[in-house]
Amino acid sequence: MARRRRRPWYRRRAYRLARTAVLTVVLVMAGDRIVHREGHGAGTAAPAPAPRAVEAGDARPGVTGPAPSPSARPRTTAATPAPRPARTSVAPRTLPRSRATRIVIPYIGVDADLMDLGLDSERRLTTPPEDKPELAGWYTDGPSPGEPGTAVAVGHLDTNTGPAVFGGLGELKRGKRVEVRRADGRTAVYTVDAIKAYEKDKFPNRLVYGTRNRPELRLITCGGTYDRRTGYSGNVVVFAHLTGTREPARKG
Repeated sequence: MARRRRRPWYRRRAYRLARTAVLTVVLVMAGDRIVHREGHGAGTAAPAPAPRAVEAGDARPGVTGPAPSPSARPRTTAATPAPRPARTSVAPRTLPRSRATRIVIPYIGVDADLMDLGLDSERRLTTPPEDKPELAGWYTDGPSPGEPGTAVAVGHLDTNTGPAVFGGLGELKRGKRVEVRRADGRTAVYTVDAIKAYEKDKFPNRLVYGTRNRPELRLITCGGTYDRRTGYSGNVVVFAHLTGTREPARKG
């Protein structure tokens, strides 16, 4: 009986299984490298850090802390245009002294003449006559309309028969306009910042009458509860600042 011939080692089943396993591992590793390399290509690149929106010297609100040095500013390229410069507001020019003649508050329908007011013997600000509730008054020892400092105008709230010149003062809103005309024909335009109510025994004199560098205006009338013997218990105060001026209209 002839002896069976042994197969070469490279044709044995064990070798073929081992070779298949090795090739499978190699192919899987190569495929993973390809996928990994394609996953970071141009189509799915991670976004680059956004350029800073605020540069040194930016005066926009909300920017806090020291400004970065010039070397820290982001470089400008075609893909990242430089941010627009911040807008800056220009303060209106102040006006020379001239007597106040009329006050106009369109939002509450005020259009009234102004009379001159001073202080009484106890150094309290006087008010317009009670029999002329349609008049408002301007404190003449303070700034005139458009001058730097704290100007003051007062008027009655009501009478026995109905509202007076400043009857709607408490209904004013922030951002509304107050115009004060002057004897020289110019007009000072103020914008309302706040409307506050105070009891007389807690009236903040320094806040209301204190000196300011820019032109500001206070409008004052009665407020609070009313008592026949003592009158009103408080005051309504409107705080405003100068935001513009107008020259007199040219004739012809």
